[in-house]
Amino acid sequence: MTPPPAPRPRALLVCSTGGHLAQLLQLRPWWSRHDRAWVTFDKADARSHLAAERTWWAHHPTTRNLPNALRNLVMARRVLRTERPDVVISNGAGVAVPFLLLARLRGIPTVYVEVFDRVDSPTLTGRLCRPFTDLFCVQWPEQQQHYRGSVVIGPLL
Repeated sequence: MTPPPAPRPRALLVCSTGGHLAQLLQLRPWWSRHDRAWVTFDKADARSHLAAERTWWAHHPTTRNLPNALRNLVMARRVLRTERPDVVISNGAGVAVPFLLLARLRGIPTVYVEVFDRVDSPTLTGRLCRPFTDLFCVQWPEQQQHYRGSVVIGPLL
């Protein structure tokens, strides 16, 4: 008798819609091997691309919007408790902060991927999330000057 297959690792992918979502979708070869859930905004591109995925709809706008940041913090607590991910991965924007913060506090490994189009300066979200990130990835070698200890993964196109 063969043993049952090992459970697949659980991943939580957290991002804004638009370019952020498009970049995380490029990681399909990685995330398709995981039991996964997504956190993003309830927008047309997310509904289209994530129709077959388990998705939680975050509150937006998030950039410099304290009420929605607090709503997403409460949501992050609920999502992390429900999904029980083995890893949380994000590339921003503001929705990433409460999820990476709480994941780090719960001992869940966190990965942040700095966006493709910010080479000359760090993003606000990247600066905020850096202290809560176990693995910080950049897409260009030039971005490493802004994030000590980051790993170059190349462009997600």
